[in-house]
Amino acid sequence: MKLSIYAKNMTVSPQVTRRIEKKTEKMGRYLLPDTEMQIRMRREKNDLRVVEITVPMGNNVILRAEASEPDNLFMAIDQALAKMERQIHRHRTKLGKRIKEDAFIQAEPEYIEEEAMEEGAPKIVRRKTFPVRPMSVDDAMIQMEMLGHSFFAFVNLETERTNVLYLRKDGNLGLLEPEA
Repeated sequence: MKLSIYAKNMTVSPQVTRRIEKKTEKMGRYLLPDTEMQIRMRREKNDLRVVEITVPMGNNVILRAEASEPDNLFMAIDQALAKMERQIHRHRTKLGKRIKEDAFIQAEPEYIEEEAMEEGAPKIVRRKTFPVRPMSVDDAMIQMEMLGHSFFAFVNLETERTNVLYLRKDGNLGLLEPEA
């Protein structure tokens, strides 16, 4: 497994690098040797330490986990790795041959408890239908704000495609537009 470590607004000490290498070495049992794992760490204004792990698996499959902790980078690293392991376990049938064949021979996960894995599986608890009408991005922003939602699906008037407008963690908005 290839490991890439990036840092923003902070320096990565050799101690942190060793800890990451030691912890991610255990993830090697799930991933093929040529798989690249990217770890991005950043410190935000309020001294929040954020760790984001991305593993591109090929064929439009990307595993991503993010965790944050105030003042504790090591806890954030451990939490992000636990989330990554949960994703691998949850999506192991979809990942198929992109992970090692013997990855799940050892029954117990490295970073997470079995109970937490079962509890963490998301379930659809409500279904809702809504009318979709063509509108501009500006109208969709206004509609989303009036509804008080953190996202809004609409048909873009200019492209005639379904778009999703969403509220980002930084308070700005994002727009998801499908490719052709």
